[in-house]
Amino acid sequence: MVSTHHHHGLEDLNETQKRVHRILCSAQNPLSAYEVLDKMRAKGAVTPPTVYRSLDKLIEKGLAHRLESLNAYVACKHPHHGHDMAAFAICENCGFVKEFTDPHISERLSHWSDDHDFSAKKVTVEIRGRCADCTK
Repeated sequence: MVSTHHHHGLEDLNETQKRVHRILCSAQNPLSAYEVLDKMRAKGAVTPPTVYRSLDKLIEKGLAHRLESLNAYVACKHPHHGHDMAAFAICENCGFVKEFTDPHISERLSHWSDDHDFSAKKVTVEIRGRCADCTK
């Protein structure tokens, strides 16, 4: 399911980057770089560095996120603005990942950064546990 809201920056991507973005958008769960690579290879040769560069470019443009704890990538489901926080709830049982935004958490972190003279560039919050379906 590809989201309908328009992402700025999609038009500046090269064909490989657009393909990587489409693969992430159509994936049910986060994909590792190698899973992206496998899906790319179905339509012709591609090298790991090309895939990594494409993923980095998508992250830089706010079109994708890297989930550190899973070492995997997801397409961005929310348009973020600059210092907006990306938050993810990750089910350790079924692998479901829900992206969400929470202005309260964002605000608290921004207060902390101000209080400690810390200049935050990127904030990704990962909450691991069990989704509603798996706790039933």
